[in-house]
Amino acid sequence: MRVGFPVAGKGQVVGLLGGSFDPAHEGHAHITREAIKRLGLDQVWWLVSPGNPLKARQPAPMADRIARGRAVMRHPKVKITDLEARLGTRFTYETVVWLQALYPGVRFVWLMGADNLVQFHRWDRWRDILRAVPVAVLARPGLGVKARLSRAAQAFRGKQLDRGEGLRGSRRPPVWAFINLPMNGASSTAIRARGDWRSGAGT
Repeated sequence: MRVGFPVAGKGQVVGLLGGSFDPAHEGHAHITREAIKRLGLDQVWWLVSPGNPLKARQPAPMADRIARGRAVMRHPKVKITDLEARLGTRFTYETVVWLQALYPGVRFVWLMGADNLVQFHRWDRWRDILRAVPVAVLARPGLGVKARLSRAAQAFRGKQLDRGEGLRGSRRPPVWAFINLPMNGASSTAIRARGDWRSGAGT
């Protein structure tokens, strides 16, 4: 395995939680812990992205976001990574394909908050993402109905499982599940608005 890449063994199920994490907060940690518990994941890797193609504002420096993530998310099964920067990938589909090639025998599950499902159809090759990897959608405050009525949810309605545990099994994608869980209203946007975190690179 390449230097700086996390280790995962054949047969393990690894959750992937991508995002800017600008900054990471208890909401991210909460859905990560719940995903481990409810999906029976062996590991979760946070993919701290170099930047979000859907956002004009550039995030804080990678090193700062990684350090914040490690301070917020302390769990033996969780790795805070800069894998997308190391791989040179800009879009989720590219990242998933690379990781599947690098880790044969590992089953990846893409984790996302319900807020991301609402606008998932704007992601590059979003249909291919759903066809490449099982997806767990984790409830976020006030977004359950919007997420369930989103374009992506409607397009793959026949592929939804009733229970999230099925995502770690042998069923081939496309397959996804909506995971209800206790809510945590923490928000990166709100933290930046309060001035509790640098607003962008170089500030």
